[in-house]
Amino acid sequence: MSKTTLAIIAAVSAATGAGVTAAMYSTRSQKQQQQIQPVASSTSVTASSTSSVPEPISGPVPIPIRAKSAIIPPVDPAGLFQYGFPGPVADLATRNALISSFDRRLRNPSWVAEHITPESLAASNGDRKNSVFLEDPSVPEKFRGKLKDYFRSGYDRGHQVPAADAKWSQEAMNETFFLTNMCPQVGEGFNRDYWAHFEDFCRRLTTKYPSVRIVTGPLYLPKKDAVDGKWRVSYEVIGNPPNIAVPTHFYKVIFAEDGTTSGPVAVGAFVLPNAVIPNEKPITDFEVPVEAVERASGLEFATKLPVQRRRRLCADTVCSLVIREYAERQKAFGKGERQPTRTSPRNASL
Repeated sequence: MSKTTLAIIAAVSAATGAGVTAAMYSTRSQKQQQQIQPVASSTSVTASSTSSVPEPISGPVPIPIRAKSAIIPPVDPAGLFQYGFPGPVADLATRNALISSFDRRLRNPSWVAEHITPESLAASNGDRKNSVFLEDPSVPEKFRGKLKDYFRSGYDRGHQVPAADAKWSQEAMNETFFLTNMCPQVGEGFNRDYWAHFEDFCRRLTTKYPSVRIVTGPLYLPKKDAVDGKWRVSYEVIGNPPNIAVPTHFYKVIFAEDGTTSGPVAVGAFVLPNAVIPNEKPITDFEVPVEAVERASGLEFATKLPVQRRRRLCADTVCSLVIREYAERQKAFGKGERQPTRTSPRNASL
């Protein structure tokens, strides 16, 4: 395991203390909820349809009823809800090739889920030349990521679900260009290089697995200060005025299925820094336990997947990148030459 991997796991583990605290309060809440009957209501999310920009789903806010007590309090904190529920609200968008949950505070998605198969990748009905980046009108304007935020920011509008994964439909591909599927990513050396090779690795998994599900999203991990030794979370914010947070890292959690509903599922989790990564770096250096991503993100990915069905992805198959030299490919394309490729060290192609 490399120093980079150790540093990532250490950084992720730095959030464990907060996780323990949350778990402690969660346990208390569960005990309290046994005595509290919640008001029946819909989830506080905003959803979008696959064909057009939707209207937000409205419904009663899930406000718990105060447990019966002999004490009659002289105050009513729940009275605040007569003016509105503060949140947080996750803007959930369901589209043809992806489902995303948008974080209004950071102006980035919390997670974006996709599903790819050999059949979906074999189709070629979409061309990214016909797609344009779009602000997502399903998100309230004051919480929305803006195209102007990326202008001269020094960062790429980095897809979480790649456009190349939605070639089976032009409409589906167009929907991957909503900014709710984007995060600021370092361009050269990451988004246009190592990250792109990683996305290709995910697609190549379909040569062995008939169904592959992927969840991708940003992380904001702590870093140990070299002077005082304390851990701090620090990230840039782009836009004028500052609007969109720049993630320190990105994760992918991969579920490679055998095509049945009861068979084994190969699960892999990876955390990559939002920085230049040499193409020679093995992808296995960025492999982490799923639980590490969960602690760092506050999300849960496999609570309904029995332990006996789980397999470790990089033990079930060879995890390696096929490096495509894009600059050389462009030159070769003009000369009609074969595109050069190579695999990352210590690994072989699938």
